[in-house]
Amino acid sequence: MNDKLDLLLTRMRELEGEIKREIRCKEGEFRYKVKKQKVRFTDEARAQNRKLARKLRHTVLDSKPLVLLSAPFVWLCLLPFLFLDLTSCIYQAICFPIYGIPKVRRRDYILIDRHQLSYLNGIEKLNCLYCGYANGLLAYVTEMAARTEQYWCPIKHALKINSMHSRYSHFFDYGNAEDYHQRIEQVRRSFQDLENHERDSD
Repeated sequence: MNDKLDLLLTRMRELEGEIKREIRCKEGEFRYKVKKQKVRFTDEARAQNRKLARKLRHTVLDSKPLVLLSAPFVWLCLLPFLFLDLTSCIYQAICFPIYGIPKVRRRDYILIDRHQLSYLNGIEKLNCLYCGYANGLLAYVTEMAARTEQYWCPIKHALKINSMHSRYSHFFDYGNAEDYHQRIEQVRRSFQDLENHERDSD
């Protein structure tokens, strides 16, 4: 594997950890606590946030007509998302144990918590619920695909890619035929880092 690339990816993960710690610092600033995947605002913060909620009619009346007309098309995408969710869960349940790939934990990706924000009205909460589900689902499926790719085809691309998934650093360099044939079975089963990370996050 490429040592410099591994160092850069390690640094990237460290920066992601710093971002997560910085987000945690906001708990005190905005007067909430997260315990066991549940968000709890102080009574004072909840009361203040309720005063800032927009009326439903203002949300509708202040929207541009084309935005309102486009809403059904946004919500139409929910059908393929639900189908993707169902099929990917079935795929993981059947195939991952056969391949020896650790399962992706849904709760690490699909986070539903914005409905607890009392400064959002019903429409805004519903929109946030949808966005949280859709983006979380895509991240969840991307991680499933990354682990599958590590098993079936762990080779880096020669062409530039816009973003690398979580397993990319484990892949063989493009064109490295000798390493690929000698170590393919080892790389296919190289998921120890995931097991350690998930144990630490419990």
